[in-house]
Amino acid sequence: MSSATAELDAAGITARALREDYLRCRGLHAHHGRTYYTATRVLPSARRPHIHALYGFARWVDDIVDEPAPGTTVDDRTARLDAIDADLERALSGREPDEPVLRALAHTVDHHELDPGYFTAFMASMRMDLTTTEYRDLDHLREYMYGSAAVIGLQVLPVLGTVTRREEAAPHAAALGEAFQLTNFLRDVSEDLARGRVYLPADVLAGHGVDRERLAACARRRAPDPPARRALAELVEVNHDLYRLAEPGVAMLEPVSRPCVSTALRLYRAILDEIVAADFDVWSVRHRVSGARKVAAAMPALARSLWARTVPRPRRPIP
Repeated sequence: MSSATAELDAAGITARALREDYLRCRGLHAHHGRTYYTATRVLPSARRPHIHALYGFARWVDDIVDEPAPGTTVDDRTARLDAIDADLERALSGREPDEPVLRALAHTVDHHELDPGYFTAFMASMRMDLTTTEYRDLDHLREYMYGSAAVIGLQVLPVLGTVTRREEAAPHAAALGEAFQLTNFLRDVSEDLARGRVYLPADVLAGHGVDRERLAACARRRAPDPPARRALAELVEVNHDLYRLAEPGVAMLEPVSRPCVSTALRLYRAILDEIVAADFDVWSVRHRVSGARKVAAAMPALARSLWARTVPRPRRPIP
């Protein structure tokens, strides 16, 4: 029996068509979210399909915005998001959506009673990517990251489960989503520039004498200059602050979920370590955590997760 089949069986997802929908989400998550996908391998099998549905949906929409087919215009992508919004509204109101990803998502939303507002906020941020090409300061960027990243943390929180009241854990879950995304922004400066976007806050960059043109020059040289290094160093510290804000939330999760989240946190932080070790060169290489390092992080987490499964599950707190 494959691991995917075992996950669906454990989750009680038996309808053939729905299983195919979940497998589609699992494939999207495995392909696009390799670091977090690795971390989800230490979750109990029954929880994994729901995480795959949430991340698969996010990656599917993100690809429509960021990876359009040649010749696709902004109007084309806007129309595609309009169609998804309409299908999403059907999914969240209990009607059958057309898209496989949305059918799996609707099942997960219903199963865990997720707030539909999270998905509305996500779609709003995806639309921002069609028109917003830079952010004046960190507050402006966090407006975007609320919908694109913080709500992802809030969506997965009921799936992971908490031993505290959910609203107590929520700020930490949101901060972790933002921390993951800021790490991606720091790693992907060149890739985002090629799409015409700068996600690094303009005021932080300007404080070090950096603007879009200087970033583009670094990209052409495939090497940073001293002002760019200093700007990135400041933003790495901002990123570490977000991880520190997120970290107390791990202990608020159910024991079986803590190894997954702590592993993801460790692996994403390792990307920052790679950036610092490379003297803030994010232009000549796309930093990633090696497969060996992922295994080294995941194996102890799997052992902790298996041990936690032998402990009686705490009574779920009132949401």
